[in-house]
Amino acid sequence: MTFWLQKLREAPVSAWVGFGLIALYIFTALFAPLLAPFGETDVVGQQYHPWSAPHYLGTDALGRDVLSRLIFGARNTVGIALVTTALAFLLGTTTGLLAATVGGWFDTVSSRAADVLMAIPSLIFALLILTITGTSILSLILVIAVLDSTRVYRLSRAVAQGILTMDYIEVARMRGEGNWWLIRREVLPNAAAPLIAEFGLRFCFVFLFISALSFLGLGIQPPTADWGSMVRESAKLISFANFSTWQTATFGLAPLLPASAVALLTVAVNLVVDWVLHVSSGLKE
Repeated sequence: MTFWLQKLREAPVSAWVGFGLIALYIFTALFAPLLAPFGETDVVGQQYHPWSAPHYLGTDALGRDVLSRLIFGARNTVGIALVTTALAFLLGTTTGLLAATVGGWFDTVSSRAADVLMAIPSLIFALLILTITGTSILSLILVIAVLDSTRVYRLSRAVAQGILTMDYIEVARMRGEGNWWLIRREVLPNAAAPLIAEFGLRFCFVFLFISALSFLGLGIQPPTADWGSMVRESAKLISFANFSTWQTATFGLAPLLPASAVALLTVAVNLVVDWVLHVSSGLKE
């Protein structure tokens, strides 16, 4: 912990920008009901109201305030992506470290199962499963977590195999330490840096994956505010945009608002991940 606090003080501007943007998203997600001027699903005006007070980013096809739905979308989209990534890491890291440590039939079976899931395109597989099971939030989280855990499994297993060849592991085995002790006290602490970096990257992929499913109509379902579905709902406004006047020009900007929110968070997380990878690699500026 002291090591990372010291490195945090020496972090470049890009990393601090990433931390600041992530903190802003977290603050927005936690305090969405207080920040949003209107309710998430409240119909508060006419359809496609231009950008003016009290609807500073206009309204959507049902007359709901776009700014309010963007704020609530931070809670829904980011929150669900975070829970999904955490579950994927719990499954993938546990099985990966256990497979590398135990070996034998468990390693073989788990590796072949991961190969089968990774051989199927994730988007097609998710669309198929969600069409069968339904598009509830629980189904969405479980399906994406299982699919993404295979990538985490591969990384954690590969990192653990490199650590398990070290001399201090052999010494611990000779002392009679069990597999769980080795995982907790030796393997996991030494594998923490690449796993933390991978968590950030996986979060970005899951975040974009959920937005893509919502755009296709099989992600977070209405009336819940979600940035992917907001892009789909407002995409048709581009054809009505006329940049000769401000009111009609805002129609073309409407789909860019949730898309920019997705892109900005992705960039912020990658800035932090780049810094973590640089620190863990031991490279100097």
